[in-house]
Amino acid sequence: MSGIVEVNGLTKLFGDLVAVDHVEFSIAQGEIFGLLGPNGAGKTTTISMISGLLEPTGGDVLVDGHSVRTEPRAVKRKLGVVPQEVALYPTLTARENLQFWGRMYGLRGKELSSAVDEALELAGLADRARERIEKYSGGMKRRINIAAGILHHPKVLLMDEPTVGIDPQSRNHILEQVKGLRGSGMTVLYTSHYMEEVEFLCDRVAIVDHGKVIAMGTLEELRKLVGDADIVRIGVDETLAEESLVAVRAVPGVIQAERADSVLEALAADGGGALAGIISALNAAGEKVHSAEVVEPNLESVFLHLTGKSLRD
Repeated sequence: MSGIVEVNGLTKLFGDLVAVDHVEFSIAQGEIFGLLGPNGAGKTTTISMISGLLEPTGGDVLVDGHSVRTEPRAVKRKLGVVPQEVALYPTLTARENLQFWGRMYGLRGKELSSAVDEALELAGLADRARERIEKYSGGMKRRINIAAGILHHPKVLLMDEPTVGIDPQSRNHILEQVKGLRGSGMTVLYTSHYMEEVEFLCDRVAIVDHGKVIAMGTLEELRKLVGDADIVRIGVDETLAEESLVAVRAVPGVIQAERADSVLEALAADGGGALAGIISALNAAGEKVHSAEVVEPNLESVFLHLTGKSLRD
């Protein structure tokens, strides 16, 4: 059975740059589907084509059976969009912002008032509804941004990095808010470069890099790609020499090793067994070790295994 969202061969070129390269995936009704990848992987461009903001160079997207290329207005009526940048009027109150966006969705009268009240409650900001957005914290603005995207109870909600640059409390509220949407039957496409968010929220995940889907499946299916391999995470100086990285890669049991800023991450068949050898190799190379931990297989280790680099890169 086809999904409520069908992405088929979606491609976007900007001159010679291939931003999205024949991306394909399907999202089932009521599913929270994640696009996970580093900054610049093509996630926002993909979202922009699905929402009709950008015209695809190739391929198509069907939303509830409607083509974004030939029926863009029909597609937009099915969607709610939470953009990466906050799309609110700073001098209006939260309620006034939601009323404005509700009218843009065609809501009027009691239906609009009820939708705004419901959205404010979901955002946890009903008691701050009459304050102007310019007085809100970054996290509060993000929460109202999400409320604006779900006012009209869309069939599909597109969320593009909705927690970037906010405090942990607001981030946790947003994640719980998104998870609660599953109970309403809403379908969510959620993009992030934060592995732990995707692991917490998503039923299935597509891992993207350089505009391509390099792996897709449930968390369990993706973790099986690396078998029993662990990530050994070592805190090091940012001046770590390339020769030291080569020495770590030569340690028995180490499959791959990369450094991102002041963290060295090594994928090892037995992380606990390889840890001592990695530290010894770094000490012998004259490098300082500031911290060390072994992490069980997760999406970070899958990405490292598939691309040879960290999600932090």
